[in-house]
Amino acid sequence: MAAPPPLPGVLSALTPLLNHWGYLAVGGVVFVEDFGVPVPGETVLIAASVYAGAGRLNVFGVALMALCAAVLGDNVGYAIGRFGGHRLVERYGRYVFLTPERIARVESFFGRYGAGIVVVARFVEGLRQANGIIAGLARMPWPRFLVYNALGAVMWVGAWVALGDLTGKHIGTVYRTIQRYEGYVLLAVAVLVVALVVRHVRGRRRGPSRTPERQPERQED
Repeated sequence: MAAPPPLPGVLSALTPLLNHWGYLAVGGVVFVEDFGVPVPGETVLIAASVYAGAGRLNVFGVALMALCAAVLGDNVGYAIGRFGGHRLVERYGRYVFLTPERIARVESFFGRYGAGIVVVARFVEGLRQANGIIAGLARMPWPRFLVYNALGAVMWVGAWVALGDLTGKHIGTVYRTIQRYEGYVLLAVAVLVVALVVRHVRGRRRGPSRTPERQPERQED
């Protein structure tokens, strides 16, 4: 049986990890990402799903491992936020890029959208890693968090596993398409990066907008 072709781009860099550790790599990386550690959990999940589609792993094993790891990881994050509080997170959070500004931004999302953000956060980089911690800091009731967290995990894992598995089953066609349009994709990415840099520079030059001071009303004699 011929060996399957190598995976493209950043996915190929994960080949040694998946070849050696398999399902444990999926579970371990997704687990630690979900309580704040900046590791590529989503990328590993996608790569493992492509592997499964190409016949190197079992797709149901990948999905089950990722689902368990995602739910458990977020619950560890919840416990850190609930029992450690702001003091613990602000003291050690910087080591995993959970700065006070980032925490405040995510807390504002929680205050605005409530428990529904626990589901949506799965699909948003940054929110996914801080999701459980912020829910704990906000003292969301644990049974409620558990339900919404599990629902988000099922949707997240299901979406990426299905997409990765389908890609793996048609890996030859995908490879040929990538090679054919690789130049256009790189050009589009370069244009996007330049646009983001220009926007950032312009924003810094303008500075924060100031609200004009309200003049005191004149009192009639």
